[in-house]
Amino acid sequence: MTSVRRVIAACLCMGTAALILMTNDCMALDKRLSSSLSHYIMATMYDSLQKEDRAITEYKKALDQDKKNTLIHLGLASAYLKANEIDKAVDELNLVVKLDPAGVEAHAILSLVYFLQNNNDLANKEYELALKNASILDPQSLEIYKGLGLLYIRQKKFDSAAATYKKVLELSKEDAEAHFYLGSIYFELGDKAKAEQELEKALSLKADYAQALNFLGYFLAGENKSLDRAEVLVKKAIEMDPNNGAYIDSLGWVYFKQGKAEEALKLLLKSAALIDDPEIFGHLGDVYFKLGDKAKARTSWEKSLKANPGQKEIEKKIEAVK
Repeated sequence: MTSVRRVIAACLCMGTAALILMTNDCMALDKRLSSSLSHYIMATMYDSLQKEDRAITEYKKALDQDKKNTLIHLGLASAYLKANEIDKAVDELNLVVKLDPAGVEAHAILSLVYFLQNNNDLANKEYELALKNASILDPQSLEIYKGLGLLYIRQKKFDSAAATYKKVLELSKEDAEAHFYLGSIYFELGDKAKAEQELEKALSLKADYAQALNFLGYFLAGENKSLDRAEVLVKKAIEMDPNNGAYIDSLGWVYFKQGKAEEALKLLLKSAALIDDPEIFGHLGDVYFKLGDKAKARTSWEKSLKANPGQKEIEKKIEAVK
């Protein structure tokens, strides 16, 4: 079974055959629907035996009798996925979306299909719809809102992300994770005062929150304030995750701000060996420049710019050393 079939098939948890009776119209037990139920039962049996061709045939016969039943369409989509007929599965899932726009399952499965096909735009769109619909069905679920907030952050929709995490905090005021991500969002939006406030709140609720320890330490270093505390915060994060390249980069940056360029260089080189990140190369460039090695500074900045084009400050630095 291919990875697409294996992963998607696992996402479809078909209920008992009796669930076929639960349509929007509360369908009556007549001969037509009894026939549909019989074919559905046979389809699920063949599905469980990994006889996809016969399952597909039975799902189609069931749909001949009950064309608008979303459960049957989902079953057929599952069988198509297992048979590696992805396009036909997508057609069925899109039909389910048309029949039940407020549903969750079809959007979620479509998102996964598109993700595995490297179609990230469509994957994100379907995932967002799945989470929005899920939040309506279960308006008290923190995890649904958190998932939606993370999606907005990845899409750089920071205003929407902030609104979503504020919703989480309406439901749970002392959710450290929500405060952390809200702080990250404020940082991206340029509101540094609120960013610091939210990060401090996250740590007050969860003192061993490694991500918050690292981010607050890095933030303080960037602001050139409380550098001793910044060092303590980042070192504590590293104690919990010693091989985290991002945390090691943060400590290197703290040392650089403290005027410890040689120590900073050692850490940044270690960080660059662990993860390939344009920000680390940018930091390396600054350290090399501080140490008087303009050639290596330029090389590091150019690596940063290649990995993340459009960095105006990096472009100015490169131009200056030319």
